[in-house]
Amino acid sequence: MTARTCEPQSHAAERRTATRAALLEAVYASCPALSRAQARQIFEMALEEISDALVRGDSVKLRSFGLFSVRAKRERIGRNPRTGVEAPIKPRRVLTFKPSPVLSACVNGAPTRPDGE
Repeated sequence: MTARTCEPQSHAAERRTATRAALLEAVYASCPALSRAQARQIFEMALEEISDALVRGDSVKLRSFGLFSVRAKRERIGRNPRTGVEAPIKPRRVLTFKPSPVLSACVNGAPTRPDGE
């Protein structure tokens, strides 16, 4: 999916995982003026900035993609579903992602508007 087109994957047999290497290759292919090393450096810097913001507890909003945020979860008592034994679950921070309406529409096969939104 790009900002201007949505091409939903309809065949389960054709599913693939977008790997770090595949994403880096897409960056390199879309910017012919960059060397592979420059494309890798830009890609790694972007991921590092996103990671650093999340570690600080900041939200990361990517327009037409979604919102990454960190939530604090309190300590609670959980239960093993198989045995029923109670066990404490420690307080922790969890990463959440909320897709934008544009991304949700693309995933569900809706056509995009001409301006990419």
